[in-house]
Amino acid sequence: MVRRSVLFSPGDRPEMLRKAPGTGADVVVFDLEDAVAPGRKDEAREAVRAVLVDPAFDPDCEVCVRVNPVGAGAGDDVEAVFARDAGADAVMLPKAAAADDATTLARLLDEHDSDPPVLALVESARGVLNAAEIAAANPTDALVFGAEDLSADVGATRTDEGTEVLYAREHVVLAASAAGVDAIDTVYTDIEDTEGLAEETRFAAGLGFDGKMAIHPGQVAPINDAFTPDPADVEWADRVLEAKREADAEDRGVFRVNGEMVDAPLVAQAERVMERARAAGSSDES
Repeated sequence: MVRRSVLFSPGDRPEMLRKAPGTGADVVVFDLEDAVAPGRKDEAREAVRAVLVDPAFDPDCEVCVRVNPVGAGAGDDVEAVFARDAGADAVMLPKAAAADDATTLARLLDEHDSDPPVLALVESARGVLNAAEIAAANPTDALVFGAEDLSADVGATRTDEGTEVLYAREHVVLAASAAGVDAIDTVYTDIEDTEGLAEETRFAAGLGFDGKMAIHPGQVAPINDAFTPDPADVEWADRVLEAKREADAEDRGVFRVNGEMVDAPLVAQAERVMERARAAGSSDES
């Protein structure tokens, strides 16, 4: 499953919920948390449920629902969306601060015979410091990094360079990688600046993230492009892996590709390029 672009859509806007899968996003998130005013939560729950149970709604992407935090509305969200024959492919848990948050949400879902994977959003100092245990929790399938809330939590000033959240971003990637789950990067708030978005997304991909959140349909294509390997990179990776197969047959641990010495780290890099290319549909390798 590929999660390059993770697009949010307000839960109280049913017309936007229905259109979201047509944007090309790998994941669409029906948001019951920040995008919905406190007085419209019940309306949003019913709107999300109505879309999910509609037989005419047949998306070709992963559909996720962002519930409210555990202890602050998550139970009501689960009751409305994941019960009574409704449901989604995944659930996003905001304000995840410890592994118990993910397991508690999983227990609420289990009470309604539902067990979708949990995308745990870490967006506080405590959440980032506990990222490893959150990622390792059984229900967790991805760690999602929220830079804006984290900055507010620690009193940091957001900058274009993002140095104030760089350690936290790297920490989330390490925690996700160690647990074998996806790592999804924070939003880019300037929806008009597609060039800046593309540059930041390429940087996130270089850090090791698997995808990035989007808050506007216009952000989907730049994000998908940044997480899709260039044809030249795919060609390089294909040559490396073919040479590795030949070296393995000859019982050689180190080998050359176009004059470049190749060892285990470069092989791992080539495998990651091909994995991303296959997931994005840009490689025919079987």
